[in-house]
Amino acid sequence: MKPNIRIKDIALKANVSTGTVDRVLHNRGKVNEKVKEKVLKIISEMKYEPNFIARALSSNKTYHLAALIPDYTFDSYWLAPQSGIERAEKDLGKFGVQVQQLKFNPFDVHSFIAAANKISDINPDGILLSPIFYREVLPFFETWKEQGIPFVLFNTQIAEFDPLSYIGQDSYQSGFLAAKLIHYGTPQPSSVLIVHIDEEISNAAHLLKKEQGFRNYFLHNKLTGRYNIIKIELKPSDITSLKAQLNEVFENTPDLNAIFVTTSRAHEIAKYVIENITRHINIVGYDLLPQNVYYLNKDRISFLINQNPKGQGYWGIHQLVDHLVFKKEVAPIKFLPLDIVTKENLNYYIDEDTI
Repeated sequence: MKPNIRIKDIALKANVSTGTVDRVLHNRGKVNEKVKEKVLKIISEMKYEPNFIARALSSNKTYHLAALIPDYTFDSYWLAPQSGIERAEKDLGKFGVQVQQLKFNPFDVHSFIAAANKISDINPDGILLSPIFYREVLPFFETWKEQGIPFVLFNTQIAEFDPLSYIGQDSYQSGFLAAKLIHYGTPQPSSVLIVHIDEEISNAAHLLKKEQGFRNYFLHNKLTGRYNIIKIELKPSDITSLKAQLNEVFENTPDLNAIFVTTSRAHEIAKYVIENITRHINIVGYDLLPQNVYYLNKDRISFLINQNPKGQGYWGIHQLVDHLVFKKEVAPIKFLPLDIVTKENLNYYIDEDTI
């Protein structure tokens, strides 16, 4: 069996104090370089592994985390990340982890700003957020960096402001994948429609990356002459306007045979197609919302790319805890798999306990 190596054992072998070993292990305080090299060599030889779990369990410290997330009562997609966050808080509560949720209306930038300001005021130990409003979140990144608060992003990646970590899919690659799925299931030549629905595209970095990946698939495979790519932005809250815009697109594009929906609202497009279009339209969208699952089972949505929103919330909290509680090095990016869901394999993805 592997021996239980203690800091005291390392100190005895190195002929230094336990305090010196502790400073070397945690890279703090002043230690003579030669002594440091000697201690590190002994640590390596003895294969010492610090027991961060035992240390955290024995500590009485409470870690106050904040989760800045959209309110699912405005968009049901956000119920899954909230569920993941709550599951993580339950699993990690024994280590003194508490998570305060601050919610905002995902369609109201002022609601987001108000909730983000509250986070700055409470000064938590760490923050998990989905930065769906690109322009408005940047000043808060600066503020939190000045406050020394680590923050983890999920759902939307903004790498240039150096978050502790990002949890989610590679938006560019998911768009690339969606294009490949449409290519395999759509006759040539055809027009293909990109639909951004719900969010202001110019302020939604992840949607722009999805569109870029989608378009680049056709460019890289020299298919632009066979597929005409067009784009519209829709607001599902205005059903009359949504229907009018789609009517215009289909009237002006008789060879439209496929639609890529960049958000979780593919069901809105599937419903319109059933009610208004007699021919089959190949629809690819995101997320296992009940409405999307309904149309997937009816073969009105061809493919759903599962973004695992519950896992995003769950692993986002874990990244903060690994950094703050267990003092582990956290990977700057944790990409989740690009799962392609069809009617045939759907049951493997809808288990409520699955992360």
